[in-house]
Amino acid sequence: MTTPTPSPEPARGESPATSAASSTSATSATSSTSAERAVLRTALRDTLLLVGALLVLGVAVGALVSGVPGVWGALVGAALAAFFCATTIWSMMRSVGSSPAAMAGLVMGTWIAKVIVLVVVLALLRGADFYDRLVLFVVLALGAVGSALLDYRAVKGGRVPYVQP
Repeated sequence: MTTPTPSPEPARGESPATSAASSTSATSATSSTSAERAVLRTALRDTLLLVGALLVLGVAVGALVSGVPGVWGALVGAALAAFFCATTIWSMMRSVGSSPAAMAGLVMGTWIAKVIVLVVVLALLRGADFYDRLVLFVVLALGAVGSALLDYRAVKGGRVPYVQP
């Protein structure tokens, strides 16, 4: 024979039914938040693995195609891809569980910062000839498209409820 576990006492001025509903809602919100974090951790891990593979392959192909400038193009392209893709996922991880307005503000602020970084990096690289522009573009494009596909795969495979009861 088991002894029943006592239910939590309702807060002052709260009915027992309301107390049980808020307890269930808090539990489902917590499990939803942890599920969302798991999806974002998977996306971040996969994106960093992709950028690592792009770095290795980009440096090898860049060296074969155009020597040292190809290596530099691959290094700069992989660094930009890692920065762009990882900051998006990081901003989403930071905003899990916050209000939609706070999440939108953080994601948009991060996006503006990324655009500023891109403009500054491209301005600094404008007259430089130490890197191959085509290799940089290909590595950066593959990183962006590959990261978007990996993000889609992580979200599709995630166990996140659509609604919170």
